[in-house]
Amino acid sequence: MSNPAGSAGEPAPDGAAMHALVRELYPICRSITGDGVRQTLARLQQDIPLQVHEVPSGTPAFDWTVPREWNIRDAYVKDSRGQRVIDFRRHNLHVVSYSVPVRARMSLAELRPHLHSLPDQPDLIPYRTSYYRESWGFCLPHRQLEGMAEDDYEVCIDTTLEPGHLTYGECVLPGSESSEVLLSCHTCHPSLCNDNLSGIAVATFLARHLAGVPHRHTYRFVFIPGTIGSITWLSRNEEQAKAIRHGLVLTCLGDSGNFTYKRSRRGDAPIDAAVRHVLRHSRGEHALLDFSPYGYDERQYCSPGFDLPVGCLMRSHYGQFPQYHTSADDPGFVTPGQLADSLATVLSVVQVLEHDLAYVNLNPKCEPQLGKRGLYGAMGGTSIRDLEMAMLWVLNQSDGRHGLLDIAERAGLPFERIHEAARLLLQHDLLAPAAAAPSRAQH
Repeated sequence: MSNPAGSAGEPAPDGAAMHALVRELYPICRSITGDGVRQTLARLQQDIPLQVHEVPSGTPAFDWTVPREWNIRDAYVKDSRGQRVIDFRRHNLHVVSYSVPVRARMSLAELRPHLHSLPDQPDLIPYRTSYYRESWGFCLPHRQLEGMAEDDYEVCIDTTLEPGHLTYGECVLPGSESSEVLLSCHTCHPSLCNDNLSGIAVATFLARHLAGVPHRHTYRFVFIPGTIGSITWLSRNEEQAKAIRHGLVLTCLGDSGNFTYKRSRRGDAPIDAAVRHVLRHSRGEHALLDFSPYGYDERQYCSPGFDLPVGCLMRSHYGQFPQYHTSADDPGFVTPGQLADSLATVLSVVQVLEHDLAYVNLNPKCEPQLGKRGLYGAMGGTSIRDLEMAMLWVLNQSDGRHGLLDIAERAGLPFERIHEAARLLLQHDLLAPAAAAPSRAQH
């Protein structure tokens, strides 16, 4: 979908620049706390007005507590010849995230319970964590594990796990109205590109675009560690959350899969209708899923105590592509073209949210004569029939009760066509904004 120049929905994707950002952030070892998250947010501050928040360890967050901060300097397993057979410096997935410090010598039999691999994907390194229980471990390709000799191994995990902070970023772009759109992405994964450097890149470039154009809604971007980050943010922003009218969790947006949208808990929120409409009128297949209390941070935003209208937009479904949570989720797995397409799709959703208003037909008794106003064939290079039909639909349905998305759905036309028809009718004094917001019919 496209939009008139200068409007909040104007697509300005830069896939090459987004992919460059993914590659730049890829080597950083991120976790739910620590310097890797700070380094990542500091890089994003170069592109967008991002405020960084630090929440001390031990801070209550509903039924949870902000954990101790974890940082890593080095980790390895050396054989008896002093060779690093597993080396954190080669790939940060080699270490189980949140591993406690270890310095020991042990046999392969003693080491083996702490080694994790994927027998079905023998050449890949898995991603494993141990956030909320003290443990340690290494990850390696199963083929390498099978080839490890009986030996006396030196094990070193040079980490700290001590009182510190949970760090998250927030970028707020005020609009002409106080109603908010929440865009959320998780920042806790180490060298994994689709999950979720792709979401970080799309959110950053969306924020950068919206910062430069007028918009009706206030847009709130949060860059947070998964689960504990959204829980902490909600615990600190209960009142602010009441302003959220629409929301999306952005993840897995850089691969070549078709789009997948997981609806909000409400199932019929305006964001659900907007995303469904955009995907229906875009190219390619897509999947629409009902809400479930498993997945990413949408399950926190949609918990019954908040029940925010937040869905989750992705391409390939998390957990259902072979590269998921493995070393194969690298910069080669995501592409500039898919990142650009994802950004354009989210911008199309923004266009709908921005312009889904209700109007009143100022000439409601029979059809007005459009020809004498020069409205037939008013848009060069487009289907005149579609535009004429769009104008007729807008005039017929603009009784102050139906928003433009309602009209687009009933007419079976893309939202952009209905919006352009409304813009032309407004210019010719055939429409006026309704005094009240549109009442959303069930779709």
